[in-house]
Order: sequence, then structure tokens, then C-alpha cells
Amino acid sequence: MTVEATHTAVIIVAAGVGHRFGSDIPKQFVSVGGKPLLLLSIERMRAALPGAIIIVALHPDYFDLWHSITNRHSDFDATGIILTQGGSTRWHSVALALEALPAHITTVMVHDAARPLVSPQVVDRLMQSLTSGAKGVVPAVAVSDSLRAIEPGYTRALDRSAIRAVQTPQAFPRAILTEAYALPYTPAFTDDASVVEALHPGSIEIVEGCVDTLKITHPADIATLQYILAHEH
Repeated sequence: MTVEATHTAVIIVAAGVGHRFGSDIPKQFVSVGGKPLLLLSIERMRAALPGAIIIVALHPDYFDLWHSITNRHSDFDATGIILTQGGSTRWHSVALALEALPAHITTVMVHDAARPLVSPQVVDRLMQSLTSGAKGVVPAVAVSDSLRAIEPGYTRALDRSAIRAVQTPQAFPRAILTEAYALPYTPAFTDDASVVEALHPGSIEIVEGCVDTLKITHPADIATLQYILAHEH
């Protein structure tokens, strides 16, 4: 099976309301280099996967802000972007976005708006894995920190060579992802791979991620992102 970009939809999860980030607006709207993080994420994804449909899952309280921002940034093309209502968790946001998929879509990627530095090479690796028949594929990188597991009454060291940090976008055949999201929600569903794995244990494949795929979690991460952007070329 050949996976075509024109039959692929990218769900960009951006429904957070910013309580943990500590800003006046959700972090996906924070400006980096004069452009909101969400718009940067969309532009990078479009560059990495031309022709794909973009679906943005957003808290309904921020629909007006979205329209205001896209109108203000005349260099940003909002044509064809499908805006959907986000839910109370990442899982609920993706579940709602899946309902908005156009009929011709056969492949779905799910990406966090808080990871704006989309790597075209990583996206290519994801698409190649799906073409080879994967039920689900995620990018991941080795961890550099020492790790410990917390057990009742004690802790123990973990072999970090056997551990990988998972990134986004994550990619799936539409039918498999939709089937998995019919399962009842559980807090153990921390990403889309964990949802699919509940239905198809051991099915998730890993491709090499990118260490520069920074996830914006704390305000200090914005400075790191600005540094990376300034030194890309």
C-alpha cells in the first residue's frame, strides 16, 4: 500500500487553555519571532507534508482568537484548514477531530501544536513505515538522563538504552485509529500510540525522531525555540 499525502489528514491538537504554562493566553498562541506558535506548527507541517489536510482541534473559547490571528497574519494561508472543537483531554480532542475527517482520508497523523519544529525527514520515515504496513508508527529519540522507577518503598535504576522518548507526529491508518478511539477513555491513554496499542498490543513501530523537535512546556522553552530558529540556516 502506498500512502499518499493527498489522502492524509494531520490533526493538530491545540485545545489547551494555558493554566500550567503561566501566560495570559494559551501557549499555542504565544508569539515566537512575530508569529504564534500554532501558525508556525501548521506551516512547518505543510512544508513537511504538502497536500495533506490540516485539522486544528481548538478550545471553542479561542475560535474568535484564531480567526483574529489568521486575519492579522496576511502571509498565513488558512484556506482549507478544518477547525474542530477540542475536548477536556488530548484523547477527547483527537476523538472529536476524527469525526471531522473528510471521506477520502485514509491516513491520519496526530501532532502537538506545542512541537512546532516538524522535521520533513521524520515525516518521510513515518510515511514509509505506513507504506510498509505498520498499524501505527511514532518518532522517538534516545534519552540522555539517568532514569529510576519508583516502586513501593524503594526506587531502582532503569536501563536507559532500552528507553525512548516519544515525539509527534504519530501516524496511523485511519481505520485502525478510528477503531481504537471507539474504546472507552482511560487516563493511561497519554498519546495516540497508547490508544492503538490497547487494541493491537505490540503493534507500534518506532522510527528515528529528531532531537530538535522541542516540546514547548515551560516559558523558558520559548527562548530555546527562538535560539534554534535563529540558527537553522
